[in-house]
Amino acid sequence: MLKITPVVSAALGGAAVYYSGVRLGSLVLLAPVCFIGAVAYCPPCFFSDAKARRRFRAIEGHLMGLLLGCCLGLCAGVSRPVRLGLPEDRIIGFTGVLQDDPRSLHYGGGRGTIRLMSTAGPGGVRASARGSLSVEFPEEAIPRLKEFGRGSLVYIEARRFRAQSVHIISPAPKREQFRTGVRGSVIQRFSGPEWGGLALALLLGVKDTLDTDLAESYRDAGCSHILALSGMHLAVIAGILGFALKKPLGIKAAGVVSIGCILGYVYLLGNLPSLHRAAIMYVLGALGVLGSLPRTPMPLLAMTFLIQLCLEPESGRSISFILSYLSLGGILSISEIIYDLIRGKIPKTPAQALSASLGAFIATAPCSALFFGVLRPVGIVAGIIAAPLTMLFMAGAMLLLAADGIAPFLVPFVELFLSGVYAILKRLISLCAFAPGVSAGPVPVLLGSLGVSALCIVLYIRHRARRSRFAPFD
Repeated sequence: MLKITPVVSAALGGAAVYYSGVRLGSLVLLAPVCFIGAVAYCPPCFFSDAKARRRFRAIEGHLMGLLLGCCLGLCAGVSRPVRLGLPEDRIIGFTGVLQDDPRSLHYGGGRGTIRLMSTAGPGGVRASARGSLSVEFPEEAIPRLKEFGRGSLVYIEARRFRAQSVHIISPAPKREQFRTGVRGSVIQRFSGPEWGGLALALLLGVKDTLDTDLAESYRDAGCSHILALSGMHLAVIAGILGFALKKPLGIKAAGVVSIGCILGYVYLLGNLPSLHRAAIMYVLGALGVLGSLPRTPMPLLAMTFLIQLCLEPESGRSISFILSYLSLGGILSISEIIYDLIRGKIPKTPAQALSASLGAFIATAPCSALFFGVLRPVGIVAGIIAAPLTMLFMAGAMLLLAADGIAPFLVPFVELFLSGVYAILKRLISLCAFAPGVSAGPVPVLLGSLGVSALCIVLYIRHRARRSRFAPFD
């Protein structure tokens, strides 16, 4: 059964305060924390039962964690308003730094985020500004913005914050130019083949050239999460790094080098909350292997949530952030119970895959109903088949990049392999996409998810009790 530790309590408290909008409720916890702490640490002559004292200290640890998490959620939930310096209706332009790589939109144009420095009004009036602003760019400006990349200083002529024209004032710093150059080289490499759009979506998170029909098929098959860069994708990279570095460097040295490579990869991709979650958790897990942190997955996920909430409080509102944590939380909790119930009834590998898929679906179903208004139960089965094939395709794309540099004679064979996997994957996803979705409101789905989870827990307890009666030793 899942063990709740103080760090998990802290994450639950932080999430409750951050998403509920409660601002002062965490202060209510001060009274029980002080009382239980006083009782737990009073002199033995007043409180002689050592076992009860340890229980009080454990309760105090959970309350302290809950209080700390509530305070962190309170700080992260404080909005940071954008200061324009001029009335909104008088602004005709603004200067700022491009904070991410502009994304092309299917209906034309693009979107990006600007860190404001100043605004301009009629008659040459200028004022300092502060904050981040999402801007829609005209279609003709997107190629030039992508060429100069993140970190460039730009001046945007705009009406109601809709860009009319864009002027590059100065290029990005050298490190950002190097990053943009690497991204540009990878994009150029995969710009020709039919499967290149999927390769770019899996390697860089760039979906500008991804086949629209394929993207819709992933969505209708309940597998769109596979295209969102997260722990599944980092697992492929970590697996390749571990295979390549473990023998020549040893476990600890390979772990240190892997951390550097993963951080470099995350820097290359940019602002992707789900990927940042996976990277932080990977670093914490690697530190656990090195002996600096515990290795238990759920506390690591809780620590990752608290760290990311402190570093990127604005990311907590994104759909990818929420679904990423819920899906992994479901895999680490509900799926463990389901796997214990079905273990031995079906082979081990399918049982693990099915339980993980069911756990993620149950945990994310209420939010999926809230955000999208429809559930895709076919994704429970489709994901079991599509996920390994997609990751195999991603590994092949990485192998192609390596073959370009060190073994060009392998390139035609790798490209043929990628074409074959892409054809199979496209056909499979298209077939799964024919399954209809289920329209449902978030409240009934939430009640259903809680009911299914409670039923699984009851069955799990009965299963463990029945098994313990037949065990030779307790």
